Amino acid sequence: MTPLADLLLVFAVGLLTGLATGLGVLPFFLVDEISDRAIVVLWGLAVGILLSVSVFGLVGEGLAEGDPLSVGLGFAAGVLFVLAADHLVASVEFSPRTATSSTVDPATLVLTVGVLTLHSLPEGIAVGVAFADLGLDGEGSLAFLGWELPALAVFVSVAVSILNVPEGLAIAIPLVAAGMARWKVVGWAVFSGLPQPIGAVFAYVFVTSVETLLPLSFGFAAGALVYLVVVEFLPAGVEYGSGLSGRGRPELVGGIGVGLVSMIGLLRLLG
Repeated sequence: MTPLADLLLVFAVGLLTGLATGLGVLPFFLVDEISDRAIVVLWGLAVGILLSVSVFGLVGEGLAEGDPLSVGLGFAAGVLFVLAADHLVASVEFSPRTATSSTVDPATLVLTVGVLTLHSLPEGIAVGVAFADLGLDGEGSLAFLGWELPALAVFVSVAVSILNVPEGLAIAIPLVAAGMARWKVVGWAVFSGLPQPIGAVFAYVFVTSVETLLPLSFGFAAGALVYLVVVEFLPAGVEYGSGLSGRGRPELVGGIGVGLVSMIGLLRLLG
């Protein structure tokens, strides 16, 4: 393939993973409310998926490409990047021009969409970094429609698409509670995923141009995703499970286990 075709492929995959956030709104077309138990399981799945992608995919590939110090520095940089993004969104003061009859705080709506939109950027970066070996034949590649796709890229892209579903649900819950039409909620959920193809292309261009920084890049993507697990996804699952029997821990742990096992199985399947 030509370099332009490679970029278009990476952009298309990043766009598809971003559009998956819209799937998180689909349950609200069938029911008015989603049970806290189901939401806890979904967040658990997201945690398990992210841990699999980070540890067994990105960190493992980074260590195969370079030394632990480079991967570790990249990991720390990824954590600091998302931490800075969180503080940026949290520092925004929002005052709506018009009052709303909803019991949902308008600032909560803005922060929810804003935080998850910024969070889709490191997920896109993870997709782009995983495509670093695009076009290189080898046992780590899979033939698909004339392309030799890196197995890691397939693994990360599938995983990010799946974990975008609970992210879309997280956006949908306060917007639906505020009385927004379902199709508009889909639009906002999809909007939150639009940075992913941008991040994917940027990361792909970067890692293929400066190959010596490839271990650092894998570590960066892993650190950003692990930060999401520890600071965002896991606390979200705990919060939704606080009113359940056992405080929702069985559902959360079960979801994490299913996410881990399924993604490890996918990684082994892809070689």
